[in-house]
Amino acid sequence: MPNAKVLESKKAVVAALVEQLKNAQSGVLVDYSGITVAEDTELRAKLREGEVKYGVVKNNMVRRALDASGLQELDSVLEGTTSLATGEEDPIAPIRIIADYAKQLGKEKFHIKAAFMEGKILSDDEIAKLSALSSKKDLQAQAMGTLLAPIVSLAAVLAAIVESKGGAPAEEAPAAPDAPAEEAPAAEEPKAEEPAEVPEVHEPAAESNEPIADEGDFEG
Repeated sequence: MPNAKVLESKKAVVAALVEQLKNAQSGVLVDYSGITVAEDTELRAKLREGEVKYGVVKNNMVRRALDASGLQELDSVLEGTTSLATGEEDPIAPIRIIADYAKQLGKEKFHIKAAFMEGKILSDDEIAKLSALSSKKDLQAQAMGTLLAPIVSLAAVLAAIVESKGGAPAEEAPAAPDAPAEEAPAAEEPKAEEPAEVPEVHEPAAESNEPIADEGDFEG
């Protein structure tokens, strides 16, 4: 009977596998029986590049983890050598990379036992179709290109219409020179106020020192 330390170690391995399966969007179980050390090193480098977790697992350990994760249908393939590849960010990556490598090495040396995605067990036909897809980043780029295509086409049509009317396309039109700032109208000089009409003042006649003649002076 295994001692307590060994049991705890096995429980820890199973718990780690359960966590890996829980976080995975997809996974692949592989028979790697004929692979060489150099080929295994090359495979692991490709999987790391694709952000795929990969490792050799013991059948009894992974069986417990699969059962705990609701993937007990995969128990039947757990014979011989087994490795597990899972993808958290890109669900296509594990299937595509493993399938490509299996084609490269041949089924006798390296092949897919089973695969799952989003908790669903995949058929051989589904595995083949998914392995032919591009990476998630490539698919996103293609989707973006598809979305932008109508906009690009519309822009081309509008540019052609502008050119047919003798105008330059909007993107080639020279920048309009800055319009000179309009001169502000000169401030109207305030009109000089017309002097108010001064009433004519009749100065009194200067007093004469000569005595005023009496009427008698004019009598003959």
